[in-house]
Amino acid sequence: MSKEHSGVLRAWESTMRKTQAAKKRANNIFGITSMANVTNNDLEDDTDKGVSISGEAYFAEKILPNGDYYTGQWYDNFPDGQGKYLWTDGCMYLGEWHKGKTMGKGRFSWPSGASYEGEFKAGYMDGSGTYIGSNGETYKGKWVMNMKHGHGILNYSNGDCYDGEWRRGFQEGHGKGQMSVDGRVSVGVERPLDKMSLWENDGNSNGLRQVRRDLDCELLGIPHNDANPKFNLGLPLKAPKLEKRQGETISKGHRNYELMLNLQLGIRHSVGRPAPATSFDLKASAFDPKDKIWTRFPREGSKYTPPHQSYEFKWKDYCPVVFRTLRKLFKVDPADYMISICGDNALRELSSPGKSGSFFYLTDDDRYMIKTMKKSEVKMFLRMLSAYYNHVRSFENTLVIKYYGLHCVKIPGTTQKKVRFIIMGNLLRSDYTIHRRFDLKGSSLGRITEKNEFETDNTTILKDLDLNFIFKLQKAWYQEFCW
Repeated sequence: MSKEHSGVLRAWESTMRKTQAAKKRANNIFGITSMANVTNNDLEDDTDKGVSISGEAYFAEKILPNGDYYTGQWYDNFPDGQGKYLWTDGCMYLGEWHKGKTMGKGRFSWPSGASYEGEFKAGYMDGSGTYIGSNGETYKGKWVMNMKHGHGILNYSNGDCYDGEWRRGFQEGHGKGQMSVDGRVSVGVERPLDKMSLWENDGNSNGLRQVRRDLDCELLGIPHNDANPKFNLGLPLKAPKLEKRQGETISKGHRNYELMLNLQLGIRHSVGRPAPATSFDLKASAFDPKDKIWTRFPREGSKYTPPHQSYEFKWKDYCPVVFRTLRKLFKVDPADYMISICGDNALRELSSPGKSGSFFYLTDDDRYMIKTMKKSEVKMFLRMLSAYYNHVRSFENTLVIKYYGLHCVKIPGTTQKKVRFIIMGNLLRSDYTIHRRFDLKGSSLGRITEKNEFETDNTTILKDLDLNFIFKLQKAWYQEFCW
């Protein structure tokens, strides 16, 4: 904000309380219907710097009754021409206006860091423009009424790209690059809410009337002319809610904070430990359940371990050669693996959705899941390890869970507590918004969630009888599954 506006902003802050009374009287965004109807008290609630010449545009600075701020060209009680609008929630529009609507070229930005720069029409993102999401995702191309429509290029935050045609927010036809899972990629685009169309002329003597309406995202596939024509006034779509993340972040003071530190120290040691290069043809001895390595982690550090702030503990690696080879087979970069699990971002603890009583931990990037195991489960898994290795090596596209490590933390002292856990890939990890989650076992007995539809959200674990989708596979995949 430039120095010339600093005085206006101070006035904005000092008049915030007074504007509430004016807001209750308001019939439009500025709290006035015509200058003839405004009292002296009302004028105190609206700061207007500028010189009004009847019938001509002029430069104005306005503090609005709801606390918003506008500076720019003004004509006939409307923003008209170049102007900047600041909302109290942090959103901002800088660009061209016409009779109170964003029209022409401009830039809209959200507090999250997302932005759209391009053409606007009648309060919509409409024409050519570039959207940059807060997650780094970018779309450059054509828009119609806030939706991708026409030719456009979408670059995903994970490096994938789609270059092709769009229709009402959906990918259409065969473009170049990776397609969306469900063909719909408009999810996650922050929208201008009801900020773009602030003024509507209803044609009566009062001259101004505020009209706001939210269209549900489900109408994206319906032609706008088929909606109620009386209210087809160019109002933007409803903004999606921020996705609620699963689990409880393990921060200092959490009951398992020390255990998380031990786990991260052990992973760094196991992955970073020098080891000779191995081929994918492993000897039978590598799968021996007795093939394990114990490492002691004193607080002051040792020749092989760094000093740390946690309590002293012991660390065990089960079949280290096998799991090192599995990570190589699954094309896991050791540095990325350590950053995901041992980076600055803490793990998240999930409550157990099943009857095993195990604890589940999820990395911040959702790539890896860590599950605690009982001693009997570890023994069973080690007996199956050789068959598992042969299977995932033979079937590259298998949907069997990928396992990356099996470890144990032993806490010295009177309890001699041991915590065994396995690290596995999150099969359903996605850069797209997850709307429903299911725990499917292929059974129908008791396999239904007790919550009703209105009580469920994107973190609710649904079951078999809650599933009301039909899945279709490509012919080649279908034949392989049925073989």
